[in-house]
Amino acid sequence: MHANTELQRSVLAELDWDPRVDASQIGVAAVEGVVTLTGQVSSFPERIAAEEAVKRVIGVRGVANDLAVVLPGSIEHSDTELVQAAVLALQWDVLVPDDRITVEVAGGWLKLDGEVEREYQRTAAERAVRELEGLLGCENNIVVKPAIVQSTVKQHIEAALKRRAELDTRQLQVSFLDGEVTLKGTVHSWREHDDALNAAWGAEGVNAVTDELTIVG
Repeated sequence: MHANTELQRSVLAELDWDPRVDASQIGVAAVEGVVTLTGQVSSFPERIAAEEAVKRVIGVRGVANDLAVVLPGSIEHSDTELVQAAVLALQWDVLVPDDRITVEVAGGWLKLDGEVEREYQRTAAERAVRELEGLLGCENNIVVKPAIVQSTVKQHIEAALKRRAELDTRQLQVSFLDGEVTLKGTVHSWREHDDALNAAWGAEGVNAVTDELTIVG
């Protein structure tokens, strides 16, 4: 119980520290490393920022983000306006192959569909639209389909992991089959967790990454 209380206090302090987040309307529960956020925020970017703040806290092993986005009336936009803004944002982002992506908005929730060759293009598309004013949420259904699947993907990922100073690669195992990478083992923080996943996604020929990593404090 003491550990749960300490983690809850640390998360609340980090939320209060982050200038992007109004922590006054956010509730935090912590049970054995899993943090649940409840309450409301005034924008979708604030919802994302709150989750990012939680993941920075030592001892967090999982996050359940149940925050509701409640927009101030002054920044509400129609679905048509959001679609138009999203299409323009994708067109202006040099990392996004916008001709391969479609946008749909219903009730303030935006959905991305399509196919790209690399994961960075998929994430760039979401990043380009998720901070649009008046957005309630974003669902990224873009599929990664590499033009070529390389036989040396596993070796390239293992080499990339070893280049990252904060990762103890002795605790990580990499497998690769038909374009899908599986990562197993233990890491010590969300940052290490994300570094490992990014290294896997960075290899050419990867169309999916299965995350079987465990965060241990």
